[in-house]
Amino acid sequence: MESFFAPRKDHRGWSTPSEAARLFFLLTMLSVGFWAWVNTSGNIVMWIGLTFLVATPLLSIGWWLISMVSARYPAKVLTEAVNNVQR
Repeated sequence: MESFFAPRKDHRGWSTPSEAARLFFLLTMLSVGFWAWVNTSGNIVMWIGLTFLVATPLLSIGWWLISMVSARYPAKVLTEAVNNVQR
């Protein structure tokens, strides 16, 4: 759980999304995209609009919940190469 929800530090020391947030983004966009494609009968313009309209609040709420869980864990480095960066 800790490695899945812990925020990641990049080479600048900034916190980046956890693995849970990244996976949530992919699953949300794929599932909403599929749902929207079926409901718009393949109309690409309406599909894009409906996907963004539905995915935006879902992602906001989901990322907020994930950030509440992630606050319990210390940040980890994005990759081990980040430790080798000279500052």
